[in-house]
Amino acid sequence: MDLKGKNALITGGGRGLGKAVAIMLANEGVNIAITGRNEENLKHTVAELKTKGVNATYAVFDVDSEDEVIKGVSAIAKSLGGIDILINNAGIGDFGSFENMSSSSWEQVIKTNLFGVYYVAKAVLPYLKEKSEGDIVNVASTAGLKGGPNMSAYCASKAAVISLSQSMMAELRKFNIRVITLTPSTIATDMSIDGGLTDGNPEKVLQPEDFAEWVRDILKMNRRAMIANGSIFSTNP
Repeated sequence: MDLKGKNALITGGGRGLGKAVAIMLANEGVNIAITGRNEENLKHTVAELKTKGVNATYAVFDVDSEDEVIKGVSAIAKSLGGIDILINNAGIGDFGSFENMSSSSWEQVIKTNLFGVYYVAKAVLPYLKEKSEGDIVNVASTAGLKGGPNMSAYCASKAAVISLSQSMMAELRKFNIRVITLTPSTIATDMSIDGGLTDGNPEKVLQPEDFAEWVRDILKMNRRAMIANGSIFSTNP
């Protein structure tokens, strides 16, 4: 499928995976809106996206606030003239032992990673249904498929995203809306490098552009087909 002229909303699009996907889709002629909390990052990314010859805009809000999400998504839809694609990418990683990690930190991971996906998808859905088709890509993690030490909050949040996303897929297929659940392994982003999950070696570890190419190719599939669930791993980390 040709993606040119589609409108995509990418949460957490100012850096990392979100930025890589934004650039990859802009290269396909997709108009892009990105969200995040750091306005400077968003401004710089939007300026880069505009050099691709597409319409690009941003909105600053926390995905864990439903009121902010509703206002931000509405403003984005007006600016772009609708929404065709949602990349639910925003998330945080806060790691620590089950015993010692504070309850407030644990709850914030769930609030951002799970409720953020829920709030944004719910706000975007009317725009997809209005067009009688669309795509929602929910970014979970292989950490949601199997728990690990010192990652209880993150693993629990991503496992919940997987289940939420699969339920959404079952409900929304009849509206010609594809809901795609992605479970990437460790990728060389600031979060994973700063968290000590990887050294980011580009010769061995997945890079953001690898993930972005994967998303682009999934979205370009004929609309009669969809990847319901998919994982991506480094070959020999």
